[in-house]
Amino acid sequence: MFKKRENVKEIEEGKLLSPKFDNNGLIPVVTVCSSTKDVLMLGYMNVEALKKTIETKEAHYWSRSRKKIWHKGKHSGFVQKVIELRIDDDQDAIWLTVDIGNGSSCHVGYRSCFYRSVPLGKIDNARKIEMNFEEKEKSFDPNEVYKNQANPTKI
Repeated sequence: MFKKRENVKEIEEGKLLSPKFDNNGLIPVVTVCSSTKDVLMLGYMNVEALKKTIETKEAHYWSRSRKKIWHKGKHSGFVQKVIELRIDDDQDAIWLTVDIGNGSSCHVGYRSCFYRSVPLGKIDNARKIEMNFEEKEKSFDPNEVYKNQANPTKI
């Protein structure tokens, strides 16, 4: 399915998909909302997750904490329908554009996993950096959505 990586010219300017997975067999994936263009999440895919994503047109990732394929939205109902899949110049990063309707992509309940911003400027080493919540309300209650599931994350 994927072409063997043989030379830089083919990888950077060729037409055949030759993804470069890291030493753990993963490739990073930036996922954005098709309607708002907001960054929803950063995830990882292995070969199987990438194949499933291409074939089903729904986002599948590799869960590094659970060590298994993760069909995004299977439990919450907020499936990411893939509108476009792009790969960068040296084919070691993926950019997904997805439709989540009025749903959410963050297991914490916010629409985006990037719901906080870090203030920029001089750092006072005597104080901790306090982030700002850019999303004021959650899209769903994770305790309700995941009540019959194993904890969706491990830290």
